[in-house]
Amino acid sequence: MQHWLQLMAESLGPLLWAGLIFTIPLTLLSFTFGLILGLITAIARLFAPAPAAAIARFYVWVIRGTPLLVQLFVIFYGLPSIGILLDAFPAALIGFTLNIGAYSSEIIRAVISSVPKGQWEAAYSIGMSWRQAMSRTILPQAGRVAVPPLSNTFISLVKDTSLAAAITVPELFQAAQRIVATTYEPLILYIEAALIYLALSSVLSALQVRLERRFARYGGMLEANA
Repeated sequence: MQHWLQLMAESLGPLLWAGLIFTIPLTLLSFTFGLILGLITAIARLFAPAPAAAIARFYVWVIRGTPLLVQLFVIFYGLPSIGILLDAFPAALIGFTLNIGAYSSEIIRAVISSVPKGQWEAAYSIGMSWRQAMSRTILPQAGRVAVPPLSNTFISLVKDTSLAAAITVPELFQAAQRIVATTYEPLILYIEAALIYLALSSVLSALQVRLERRFARYGGMLEANA
């Protein structure tokens, strides 16, 4: 037991450093770009001409219908066969962005569709353009509804970044794998890595609850003033 505690103490620094330098940036960048891509895709599916909407549907169908790990392998190991070489981190960033974009687009599409048509009519009646109605009326209401599912997607992404170890990104999980290769103590080190992921997820879950409560109060104020 003392040996395991010492090993955990010695490996904690490298694991946290890998999480700080690779896991957290990869998560934040992938979610940000994926959210932008998801918004564009959702709007294309709802409002774009038929060809653009078909392309958006095809993209979502492909990404949702294939495993994330396979997508990462295609980008990192497959694309070099046609002359496209990417470093591990950019390849992972592209893979996670495409994945988050597809899943978040379905969330965004659903919450936009849930906004009553009367809100569109009210916005148009006071002279707003489609763009103004979307940015000032529809998206603020849809965003409040989208907070819980998008927060869950973000928390899942934190854990999914461990798959980047398979394409040699030196993030938290691969740091644990490297330490295991030298210490031959897989049980304790993988448990330690799992505990770090658990701590990150717990913090994010707590923040999600606070964010939901704030949006709930904001929604209640809007309804009271209506």
